[in-house]
Amino acid sequence: MTIGSQIAWDDTVLPFQLDLSDIRGRIARLDGVLDQVLKQHAYPPQIEALVCEAALLTALIGQTIKLRWRLSLQIRGLGAVKMIATDYYGPTDDGEPARIRAYANFVAEELDPQAKPFDLIGEGYFVIVIDQGAGMVPYQGITPLDGGSLSACAETYFAQSEQLPTRFALTYGRSQEPGVAPRWRAGGVMIQHMPKASPFVAQGGGSGEGGLLQAGDIVEGEVGENWRRVNLLLDTVEELELIGPVVTPTDLLVRLFHEEGPRVFETQPVRFGCSCSAEKVRSSLSIYSAKDLTHMTTPEGILTADCQFCGAHYEFDPKTLGFEAEQAARDGA
Repeated sequence: MTIGSQIAWDDTVLPFQLDLSDIRGRIARLDGVLDQVLKQHAYPPQIEALVCEAALLTALIGQTIKLRWRLSLQIRGLGAVKMIATDYYGPTDDGEPARIRAYANFVAEELDPQAKPFDLIGEGYFVIVIDQGAGMVPYQGITPLDGGSLSACAETYFAQSEQLPTRFALTYGRSQEPGVAPRWRAGGVMIQHMPKASPFVAQGGGSGEGGLLQAGDIVEGEVGENWRRVNLLLDTVEELELIGPVVTPTDLLVRLFHEEGPRVFETQPVRFGCSCSAEKVRSSLSIYSAKDLTHMTTPEGILTADCQFCGAHYEFDPKTLGFEAEQAARDGA
């Protein structure tokens, strides 16, 4: 089913569970979200590909956590790509969409047009931050980049930091529908073994680079057999099934895992959304003195700030900013 050129199940995440193998998962399709993220910038194709992969991972991972605030994914590199950052904002009310935003920081002059997108990051770290809001201490987990793709890095992160066997099957690219302008589409499946109280961990380090744990290092016995069987089934998925306009997420789930007792839950819509505001920018500048702010002020006497995620432009009178202005306002009150 389609609505104009929009497929009805685009920009959604479908949670599911495989009862016979004790595995949970998500199927995600992104289309309009990627358009909204990418139209804020004029990224080269390699950077667009990295941002699309990161946004898809964020949609899948964010939906596994019962968030009422934010999950952030950060890829920090020492190569031409310095940072890929995404945020997932959980819905504040039942039935509301989740929101995603993303951006990339890179040195254009250092980009090798022949390199694979992941290789442009170089050495670095894969970071997940979970912020449950005011009064809560954010959680941060960090693992080295490993595996040749962002999805492989995410798998390593869950094995190493959370001891949760996790697998991603992702695809993304520019659609080439007749009569329609090219646009990025992405689709993917995430599977994850349900957490155990005392997971098995292989002795002597993991099988990943530098001894990092991988999913196969933390399963044994019946759990390991279930995990390997479901992974073999996921290996049969085709790119067009993940991204194409014909196979619905529920049909794909049945096609892949009908013998595993699949059970679906309520679909979560996803939209582009940014949380920036003038007040948040003002608050972030409250740590600076009036002298510091003069270095950020234009010759016209204004201080400007641009949101890296959505491109919003803010202008301020520097005399109203900084901790000295706040203190003067309090003294005047």
